[in-house]
Amino acid sequence: MKLTTTFSRKASMIRSDNPLSEDQLRSVAPSIFAEGRHASRSERYTYIPTIDVLRSLHDEGFEVFMAAQGGSRIEGKEAFTKHMLRLRHASQINGDEANEVVLINSHDGTSSYQMLAGMFRFVCQNGLVCGDTFADVRVHHKGNVIDQVIEGAYEVLHGFEQVQDSC
Repeated sequence: MKLTTTFSRKASMIRSDNPLSEDQLRSVAPSIFAEGRHASRSERYTYIPTIDVLRSLHDEGFEVFMAAQGGSRIEGKEAFTKHMLRLRHASQINGDEANEVVLINSHDGTSSYQMLAGMFRFVCQNGLVCGDTFADVRVHHKGNVIDQVIEGAYEVLHGFEQVQDSC
């Protein structure tokens, strides 16, 4: 399983050894807080609010430690572009390895909603990670997706429990 998303060198990014606040996230990745879909999307597109997912994961003990957002050449579209967040559970904040959830989403049609979970090893200072994933959830922005997103979040959380029990 490979992470199949890229961000250009011009992407905005923030990474920290401490959990990031919503203000920090908003300054680097405002599309996390988009209040709806981009105007280019049809009525069939179902908006999945990233910030609501993040707040629910936060209630389960997950904190954001890295955020990135791509840019856009189209004026006004940047507030809806693809973003990526890396979250760790509060019980595993420091160390050379960590269980992480990688969340990818957009509100302009450039990405499905994706959650990848696994044990990652930090390779270098630029944020490169390697490791094994044990949960991969992808939800297309069509139809009644909210139940799928919630189910996917619990699938990821269940995967973490299995890994923690085996350690």
